[in-house]
Amino acid sequence: MKKTILQIDGMMCGMCEAHVADVIRRNFNTKKITASHIKGTVIIISEKSLDSQEIKNRIGETGYKVLSIKEEEYVKKGLFSVFKK
Repeated sequence: MKKTILQIDGMMCGMCEAHVADVIRRNFNTKKITASHIKGTVIIISEKSLDSQEIKNRIGETGYKVLSIKEEEYVKKGLFSVFKK
């Protein structure tokens, strides 16, 4: 699983968060999306890596600007993850 963290410029409210999340959902295979206009971030959980240029293009078409993209391995946190060492 992959965790992709986007820094987005232009999100001003909850509707902006929903708009960006909808664009991502429609164009990419994702498990979970969390957007915050206060932090200016969108966190995407997916099975595979996402195409960074395609993300920039799709979000750019809506009037928002992707400032940065960071990807890392996603490890689900939970009670039993403590015992998997």
